[in-house]
Amino acid sequence: MQYRRLGHSGLQVSQLGLGTNAFGKRADQETSTRILHTALDRGINFIDTANIYANTESERIIGEALIGRRHEAILATKAGLPTGTGANERGSSRHHLMQELDKSLKRLKTDYVDLYQIHTFDPNTPLDETLRTLDDMVASGKVRYIGASNYAAWEFMKALGISDIKGYMRYTSIQTSYSLADRTPELELVPMCLDQGIGIIPYFPLAGGILTGKYNSNTSAPPSGSRAETDPNFNRFLEPRNTELGQRVSRLAEEHGYSSSTLSISWLMNRPAVSTVIVGATRPEQLEENIKSLDIQISEELNKKLDEASESFIYGKPFASYRLD
Repeated sequence: MQYRRLGHSGLQVSQLGLGTNAFGKRADQETSTRILHTALDRGINFIDTANIYANTESERIIGEALIGRRHEAILATKAGLPTGTGANERGSSRHHLMQELDKSLKRLKTDYVDLYQIHTFDPNTPLDETLRTLDDMVASGKVRYIGASNYAAWEFMKALGISDIKGYMRYTSIQTSYSLADRTPELELVPMCLDQGIGIIPYFPLAGGILTGKYNSNTSAPPSGSRAETDPNFNRFLEPRNTELGQRVSRLAEEHGYSSSTLSISWLMNRPAVSTVIVGATRPEQLEENIKSLDIQISEELNKKLDEASESFIYGKPFASYRLD
């Protein structure tokens, strides 16, 4: 396994990270534990979850699975998206964040998280309140680094400016949808991260499976066991332009002896400012397949073809973005 610094921090994270959104939902506890242990055994140290994944089951399963192995993991979680219908059960207020951090630590069976991330920008809470709270969390020892997710570039830059002026701990990283099927971060977010020393943590690196080439716009029924079958809401992403890109990437991968998933992940790993790429799995075998992306050396010619095939995806709407109403 190869490791990179998370942004300009001294924290070393594996180039491939494990996303655990499926834990407790599309993968039961036993399977999830095997996936997590496979990741650690193969040198993947970055484990990403959130307080809302699988209605808190993801964090609980990770906590159980890391007993005796907590020291091997760089554990990242998030808060900010709704946890209920109450007035204070969402957002990044001091009240909500401190409450949610303590709940996450209890479920994760640990006294600290390595990276605590704001799940999305909160337009109803002053950034100063959020950033002061995160700074206090770091000072308390419950959090070691802080990051954000689903922020626009201007929102993130405003946060950095406040932190610099007030002397608060700075955001170290940002999670964003980023893939061959979503290159919108390259317009503003990537240049900002390069300028400010922020590490990018892409999620949906395979566009939810579209870049595996398994979806075909000519077929109405989704493949058995696919995300589109288990999560009907995912069908909104199966637009012809997305599935056609998936098929094109699949053909390019086949021509060069790669799988489309490993080629897509390898392409993303080599984009500027990317620190670690989050991949999910519902079986250990899926994770083992994605680990092969580390061994791919994309030629200049193939990289150019991938860039050309996906160039139109720099513009338009992001593939995914999670925001508060």
